[in-house]
Amino acid sequence: MVFGGIGTVALAWYYGSPRFIEVGYRPEQPVPYSHKLHVGELGLDCRYCHVSVELSHEANIPPTQTCMNCHAAIKPNSEKLQLVRDSFENNTPIAWVRVHKLPDYAYFNHSVHIKAGVGCASCHGNVGEMDTVEVKAPLSMGWCLECHRDPQQHIRPKSEITNMTWEPPPNQAELVKDVMDTLNPPQDCFACHR
Repeated sequence: MVFGGIGTVALAWYYGSPRFIEVGYRPEQPVPYSHKLHVGELGLDCRYCHVSVELSHEANIPPTQTCMNCHAAIKPNSEKLQLVRDSFENNTPIAWVRVHKLPDYAYFNHSVHIKAGVGCASCHGNVGEMDTVEVKAPLSMGWCLECHRDPQQHIRPKSEITNMTWEPPPNQAELVKDVMDTLNPPQDCFACHR
């Protein structure tokens, strides 16, 4: 009985972790926005839409005006973009469904990671291959700590931050030596739990 209870708790703990619950989460959005088209094929930089990612702890969800910068001229009568046009004309935001969400008790700062040279794909996967964005990494405490303990493979040149297909070169240790000498990712509780 005791072993059965312990086994049940262990299985629930293991399979109830973010790795099994959140990875693969791909909510349906109110507008079928394809990152595969916009980022992968057209080559839009992440920072065009997520303008605050280098300055803020959040990577903002873009306002409708950002969409209309292009779509006022490109496919202005597309049926798929009717909700975008209505949002723009009525000055009401689109109710996008958030894909990546940390618990309220965890603090994460995008700008600190970008400034350290951690690329978008390290946490979000190659969104340039995703028609619908989905969670590719567990974003759990253990997963974050793995990177904080050995960040070298995720550090890249600032010019490659939004490159979805960047791979560390064979001489990665040499290239990031200066960064690694000054980089000291925190591993204490206060880093994320403030």
